[in-house]
Amino acid sequence: MTRGGRDKDEDETERRCIATGETQPKAGLIRFVVAPDGTVVADLSEKLPGRGMWVTADRDALEKAAKKGLFARAAKQPVIVPPDLVDRVEAMLADRVVHLVSLARKAGGAVTGFEKVKEWLAQGRAKVLLQASDGSERGKTKLWTPPGGRYFGCLTAQELGLAFGREHAIHGALAAGGLARRVVEEAAKLSGLRSKAIEGKHDGGRTAGKDTNSA
Repeated sequence: MTRGGRDKDEDETERRCIATGETQPKAGLIRFVVAPDGTVVADLSEKLPGRGMWVTADRDALEKAAKKGLFARAAKQPVIVPPDLVDRVEAMLADRVVHLVSLARKAGGAVTGFEKVKEWLAQGRAKVLLQASDGSERGKTKLWTPPGGRYFGCLTAQELGLAFGREHAIHGALAAGGLARRVVEEAAKLSGLRSKAIEGKHDGGRTAGKDTNSA
């Protein structure tokens, strides 16, 4: 299982992380390029022109790449690394996850609210369980990771609420499908950048962002 939430296929494209030196599928990495003005920018959609520099979706790895001059070494030229690069990437990933969950909701593939999420879990319809990092632990432990599915607790109640068009939300669930897979990949990356305190919170036996199978 890769950090991005997919089983490693034999033909899946791999890249080498400039911080860890490890080679792994792109699903667990973040691509960076050098903008025309020399600034290092994250290319989350992997479509920007230029030589790609790949970093594991992990806060420690990104901070190492930013502070140790690894972007300049990989680019083979002087570069400008914004002092808040890691925070920028985190914010961008959070926006992507919120947007994807919102799209899933509009397509009828996502629900929020304790009772609706519980119903989807009981029916076997849910493949991804999302719970707010700052929600009540007592309430969150009453729900469970769907068998063969995934759990993530990397969004705040405000962010999760934004995805569902309300002020805040604590529980959310996604059905299987293309959008769920994309949410899994982006949420796994976001989990790597968010504080370990969030990932390590009690989750009723779940490990944030990890489970047996992808959605």
